[in-house]
Amino acid sequence: MSAALNPSVEKKSSNRNGPQADPDRPTSILVVDDEPGIRAFLQRALSKRYGLVEVAEDAETAQELCKRCHFDLLIVDIRLPGRSGLECIQELRASGAVMDVIFITAFADVEATIAALRAGAADFVLKPFRLEQIVTAVERCFERRRLTRENTGLRRQVNDFVDRLYGTAGLVGRSQPMRDVSEVIKRVAPTPTSVLIEGETGTGKELAARAIHRFSGQRGAFVPVNCVAISPDLIESELFGHTKGAFTGAHQAREGLFSFANGGILFLDEISEMPIGLQAKLLRVLESRKIRPVGSDRELPVNVRILTATNRNLGEEVKAGRFREDLYYRLNVVTIRMPSLRECVEDIPELLDFLNKNLAQELGMSPVSFTQEDISRLQRYAWPGNVRELRNLVERALLLGRLPLDALGGTSASPNSTAASNAETTGFPTDWTLEQVEMKHMLRVLDTAGGNKSEAARRLGVSRKTLERKLRSRATAAQDS
Repeated sequence: MSAALNPSVEKKSSNRNGPQADPDRPTSILVVDDEPGIRAFLQRALSKRYGLVEVAEDAETAQELCKRCHFDLLIVDIRLPGRSGLECIQELRASGAVMDVIFITAFADVEATIAALRAGAADFVLKPFRLEQIVTAVERCFERRRLTRENTGLRRQVNDFVDRLYGTAGLVGRSQPMRDVSEVIKRVAPTPTSVLIEGETGTGKELAARAIHRFSGQRGAFVPVNCVAISPDLIESELFGHTKGAFTGAHQAREGLFSFANGGILFLDEISEMPIGLQAKLLRVLESRKIRPVGSDRELPVNVRILTATNRNLGEEVKAGRFREDLYYRLNVVTIRMPSLRECVEDIPELLDFLNKNLAQELGMSPVSFTQEDISRLQRYAWPGNVRELRNLVERALLLGRLPLDALGGTSASPNSTAASNAETTGFPTDWTLEQVEMKHMLRVLDTAGGNKSEAARRLGVSRKTLERKLRSRATAAQDS
């Protein structure tokens, strides 16, 4: 019986007499060698220093143990009965396993060394060896892992600093709708609950997700994913990772974004755009807390909190058959609705001041002055692009040295205006032809979509090809004239 299945052996391993292990470093080791003496020697010696140490006499036994228990470090003899140590490691990595490897051998040559390095060896020790050599090799692995984690922590601190500096982890505004959003965020942030964030484009859905991460106290990373920006053919690999040779171009195994977000938050923006086939796999991950890399027959455990966002009505998407009902209820435990800027016009002065100071610092320029008349004009505008449009306007103001009110196009709206009143104030001259109205509306939607033709076509309810054809016809007409 293996030590992993023997309670008495596990208890003995936990009461090690050697130095206390750093809780952040690996503590599970598997020794694979066909010599009983070496297995017994290494298990006895390493157990005193590092916690759980298992042994296996061949590749088959090693792989069976790896299926039942995760090992942070493998010490493997290159020459084993049956499949070699190199083949054993290659098969484990192909199945999605991630671990450090130290190879040991009594038959060293250049070819074996090169093969070991290609297999991802962290170190290479020749037989016969002294215990100090093995311990030194193991400590080097631990130190490299510690430095990697330390660098990750430092990068996270830098990102948090940037978040605080530019407001990407906080929400600006004291209007009642924004106070309601902040209150819900503070209540749900410390919990592991899935949160669905709804709202129009540009309302700050990702900022709300970052605020949840900031107030959650989680040490793991915040990993944002735009489901629209990734090709449907690649999104599964991006999320779950893949094995070497899983598809054309997969020259080596790669961890997915779920692995990078392990212990933290994965934010899936525009979740409504996720292919229906992948939605079923995401639901399974949420229920089992395990992922299966593309091309692998092995599931890997993950501890990831899922936040999602959409500018569509997911309930309507479910009715239309474009989104799975079971996934919708799994994600929609708590819903946060981000208000549009026209619902929070009293926040515009505060937003204006915040964006003016921070963008000026980012661009290395002096802030511009806004008159009360400027602010009143901004508060009457409909803001179809919401806070993102306001940010772009402030950036243009910094570059031009004045507020470009002409960019508002004469469109105005009273505070707290509805979509219906907004439609009335964005009308067109009565002497325009229908073709002129259509073209002007297409260009306006394209502008609010940030130039993204796919998004503009979706809002207009036409295909991207139709939108491009109409834009080309306009360009041709302009050239002819």
